[in-house]
Amino acid sequence: MKLTPSLFIAVMLCGCANTSQVDNSIRSAQVPQDWQFSEKTSPISDNWFAQFSQPQLSLLVDEALNINQSLRQEAYDVQILEQQLVQADADFWPELDLSLSTGRSKSTNGGISNSSSLELEASYELDIWGKLSAAQKQVNLNYLAAKAKYQQDRQTLVANVVTSWFDWIAAKQLSGLFEQRVKNAKQNLDIIESGYQQGLNGALDVYLSRNELNTELSNLAQQEATQLQAARSLERLLGRYPNANLNSEQLTLPLLTSDIPLGMPSDIISRKPELQASWYQVLAQDAGLAFAHKQRFPSINLRASLTDSGDELTDLLSGSSLAWSLLGGLTAPLFKAGDLKANEEIARLRLKQQEQIYLDTLYNAFSNVENAITTENSLKQRYQATLAAQQNAAAAETLAFEQYQRGLVTYTTVLEAQGRSFNAQSALIQIKNQLLANRINLHVALGGDFADTKNLQDNKLEDVLINE
Repeated sequence: MKLTPSLFIAVMLCGCANTSQVDNSIRSAQVPQDWQFSEKTSPISDNWFAQFSQPQLSLLVDEALNINQSLRQEAYDVQILEQQLVQADADFWPELDLSLSTGRSKSTNGGISNSSSLELEASYELDIWGKLSAAQKQVNLNYLAAKAKYQQDRQTLVANVVTSWFDWIAAKQLSGLFEQRVKNAKQNLDIIESGYQQGLNGALDVYLSRNELNTELSNLAQQEATQLQAARSLERLLGRYPNANLNSEQLTLPLLTSDIPLGMPSDIISRKPELQASWYQVLAQDAGLAFAHKQRFPSINLRASLTDSGDELTDLLSGSSLAWSLLGGLTAPLFKAGDLKANEEIARLRLKQQEQIYLDTLYNAFSNVENAITTENSLKQRYQATLAAQQNAAAAETLAFEQYQRGLVTYTTVLEAQGRSFNAQSALIQIKNQLLANRINLHVALGGDFADTKNLQDNKLEDVLINE
């Protein structure tokens, strides 16, 4: 049976159907029918990573999923909660304790005596109020929330790795552009100095060209540092030592021209792990409130014991001194100076707080998608305009230098034309990188996964844990 968004919400809300503590505003949170600036309603698709088609990037993503220290911490948190769930399940079973003691003593009259005893004791708490069930439910929901958060962290890590990879490529391309600028500035300086020595140019042109060369050398040094920093950021996501020693072939930034299926806003409620984790936390706080309330009820405990004693260990279990007892007890809190009431009120306030966190997370998710859609439309328009500007600026740069050599314009005009051409080229690289980063953010905001990628291993939770 296909899990539709409405069915998913119904399943998620059934956990609080037996309580009135979860606010109705959570159940009736406003969800728009369509995205504001898009009419595309085709279903959201996974496998967004495959569109980049870069084998080296696939290897880096796989490395990050297995080695990244922050992700491994999250995996251990999930395992810790899984063991706490085992502890919560154990409360429903009787507790058995076995004790064996033996001793030897001397009396004041010099007599020596031996004593040995063996005791088997069983205790069990009846869960007539559902207190243990509420505690178990809270632990289980916390475990589910941790698993959903771990899945969200995996998706975020992959997105960060891909974004950092393209940041590094963009930084390399800009470094190459700066190197070309330095080369051109040196060539210009040689031409102008030669013309000055021949009496064709003035001293001002020489000073301006020398200043241009020094400026470009400074910009190149700054860009090389930026490239190293981008490499180190990527290496830290991979779990490596940040020595900025990334090697690759000549890579360029891909230009994504296809549209992304957006689906409907309600789709991300059932797809986005971050929202699932937040809702599980609401249900966990609701169970915590039920537990705090039931702590004020009496507890019924059954206790049974079987004991045997004798002078020697060999006399135990002989049956001559075997004794047993069966007890039932009722304990109820009478006076704790408002402690239990305060605990219940704290649990209620934490539930209300978590409800607001969920609503905030939900509307932030919608906001991230809307902003990404708006940004993508704007970046596409900027890219086309900047591409045309770059072509015109390159032609103007060539023409300005030719006219300068013929004495038609001053060298200041050449510098202005070169600056416009360089700015357009660098802006083109930056906009392409921004398009890629925004597209990745949009996939993550929509709850898109990458796990179906053909060349990428589907690393499960246990795959990133250390085998001990």
